[in-house]
Amino acid sequence: MGHTALRVLTLEAGQTYAHACGEREWIVLPLAGACEVRCAEPSEVFELRGRESVFSGVSDFAYLPRDAEAEIASAGGGRFALVGARCERRLTARYGAAADVSVELRGAGRCSRQVNNFAAADAFDCDRLIAVEVLTPGGNWSSYPPHKHDEDHPGVESRLEEIYYFEIAPHGDTPGLGYQRVTPSPAGKTDILAEVRSGDAVLIPDGWHGPSIAAPGHDMYYLNVMAGPPGPPREWLIRDHPDHGWIRDTWAAQDVDPRLPFYRAEDQNR
Repeated sequence: MGHTALRVLTLEAGQTYAHACGEREWIVLPLAGACEVRCAEPSEVFELRGRESVFSGVSDFAYLPRDAEAEIASAGGGRFALVGARCERRLTARYGAAADVSVELRGAGRCSRQVNNFAAADAFDCDRLIAVEVLTPGGNWSSYPPHKHDEDHPGVESRLEEIYYFEIAPHGDTPGLGYQRVTPSPAGKTDILAEVRSGDAVLIPDGWHGPSIAAPGHDMYYLNVMAGPPGPPREWLIRDHPDHGWIRDTWAAQDVDPRLPFYRAEDQNR
């Protein structure tokens, strides 16, 4: 991947991870557990309360600028995502509060899903990085209709590569699974039909991506990490697949899945 980056850390209680940002900006996002993020130059310390799991609530997060050195420490242990993008500007290290994360419901019927816009292009200031979380109730289709953003057409489509990181809720002792489809586009050749389980990631440098299918009985979470080349504005503009875009017109006559939202940002303690 030329622009995006993802690292998922599993820290034992009391463990510390040293992180060099290099030429990328990064966001530290707790998936399960709490942590302390210590950033040097500028010197900042961020206490992240985190959450029990990605299905239990939104999380606070910390932004780390390029060329910074940082440490991530967890007194109780946990799992933490570092999402990054190559960038030019060096912004300031910052804290993002859970209560400020915009929670959006998209689609309707069996295409209903929840989007946590913690680092969407219009929600949190980064140089190139765009990142959101999507939660899909079991049995629903997400990232649908298939869409793409692999060409730069100002005002219509933005060129962004993307990483999908998945966690799937189990049913009792039965691990969950889902499926991710990517098909070739005029500007790309990626062709994937992947079975995904917790901890899996799908890399999408180009192509029509979707659907992301949650198996019945197994809610699906995925973390989207997006970034594009320098120059064009930082924005998320997509083009629907011409064979499937009509599905959007059916949503007005359907209700949003009553299982949504999983939670709301305003329910988090400020």
